[in-house]
Amino acid sequence: MVDEAKELIDTIHGKGTDIQDAFRAYQDTHFIKRTPEFFCLELCGEAGELANLEKKLWKGKDIPLEDVESEIADVYIALHNYANARGISLEKVVREKLAKIEQKRSKHQQDGTIY
Repeated sequence: MVDEAKELIDTIHGKGTDIQDAFRAYQDTHFIKRTPEFFCLELCGEAGELANLEKKLWKGKDIPLEDVESEIADVYIALHNYANARGISLEKVVREKLAKIEQKRSKHQQDGTIY
């Protein structure tokens, strides 16, 4: 594993849980309880809104950066809400996924293929 990948995985360790717990506390305190399915649909909807803005940018339309930033924030919040509703630790699964990606990337690099 290259140093940058290890550093990224190590950086995530211990920090993601605090952020996710803060989102859970905020959601639980200020909003009604919702099902994981609701949050999954919310996440898809927010990602769709972001994709729509990106499509407009791709077509050359003038979209304020603030609009894109707002949709990115919505996706981030919705992802945390969905993970919390499903009882999934984002920190854990992201660290595991990054380790798998690095393993594949490293293998392809050794084989001389592009990943």
